[in-house]
Amino acid sequence: MDVPRYCEGLGEVALASKRFALRRPKMVNFLSNIEQFNEPSAFSIYLPRGLPSPEIEYSLSSIRIHPLPTNLSQLIISSQNGAALYWGNKGKYLVLPPFPLKDQQIFTGYTTHPLRELVTCDYVIGLLLLHLGSYAIGICRGEELISSKVGTGLIHGRHKKGGSSQQRFQRRREHQIREFLDRVCLHIQEHFANHTDNIDYIVYGGPHQTLLQLRKRCPFLQVFYNRVIATINVPTLRQRTLETSITRIWSTSIIEWQDE
Repeated sequence: MDVPRYCEGLGEVALASKRFALRRPKMVNFLSNIEQFNEPSAFSIYLPRGLPSPEIEYSLSSIRIHPLPTNLSQLIISSQNGAALYWGNKGKYLVLPPFPLKDQQIFTGYTTHPLRELVTCDYVIGLLLLHLGSYAIGICRGEELISSKVGTGLIHGRHKKGGSSQQRFQRRREHQIREFLDRVCLHIQEHFANHTDNIDYIVYGGPHQTLLQLRKRCPFLQVFYNRVIATINVPTLRQRTLETSITRIWSTSIIEWQDE
């Protein structure tokens, strides 16, 4: 989906940008199309996540991008999975991939094979989507959901009145939350225990505080602590929510710049 255009640039030359997202098949076509650009003076830069700002600035300055979009470095730094930059007269794109880039690389021309390998790999992904009172657990290989469980649990809403009755109600609600999270943890272990070695990445979904509570009450999740790549917002949890979340996970965000 395009976002409002805005101008960026240095001196008298300005660039207008738009952002859009592509699902995997269209992303492969996009890469195939820009590979056809015959422009030896263009550059392709791959920057993995976690690079310090000075190193990113140095990589960008080494290819002499003019004009340089004013927020380009910040866009790269804020990406959870790193970024790929394709820059030449025939196309200027910053690609924010759905999964982490591994290596820092610079190529001449529109060289797309590192990103193509990333978006065509059938990673195994564990999904843990949670609201208080509902959950959805799934494992997908590529965009195919191979295992899932969706369920609910009784948790009363907050008590709005004061006094001792409110305290009793709050204690009861906290007990319900603990029981619910412990049950979700058991379901996670049932689904993930046989896949701990082959799950490549974990994606969480739901309110931040609720997910923190789950992690505290579910030590099993520590096995995957270094494989978490995203936390997404999700609506009411149903089977359909898992399916739409997979689509989102595999979508690639692209920012394109054009001369004004």
